[in-house]
Amino acid sequence: MTTLVKSNGFPSLRSMMEDFFNTDVFNKPFISTELLPAVNILDEEDGYQLEMSAPGFKKGDFKITSEDGLLTISAETSAEHKEEKKSYTRKEFSSSSFSRSFALPDNIIEDDLKASYNDGLLKVSLKKSIKGLSSKREITVD
Repeated sequence: MTTLVKSNGFPSLRSMMEDFFNTDVFNKPFISTELLPAVNILDEEDGYQLEMSAPGFKKGDFKITSEDGLLTISAETSAEHKEEKKSYTRKEFSSSSFSRSFALPDNIIEDDLKASYNDGLLKVSLKKSIKGLSSKREITVD
């Protein structure tokens, strides 16, 4: 990346444009619009509680899948507002989406996942299996 040339404490337009156009898909973009929701994972005796902050969505916007030890939570929403008056038409729209994946521990019962969404907080409950809670396991070396 080029060094920003400062003028009166601000980067020059030329240096900002060079940085913007010199980024590629393998580097972090100059401007990132991707926001991933914050997640808390609580390890409890009988399972895990995953809490995800995702305000602005409805229950039906979420898709939660579990396959081959991978939990994927995604959501997509869009809204459109159109206002027509005599002298003008105003149309606004917005969309938001995300997808996050988590590797599940071996002791999770993938068939027994529960999810709820209330006041912008998505909660996913994952139950631990009894057989996966063994504290000692012997591994044979071939």
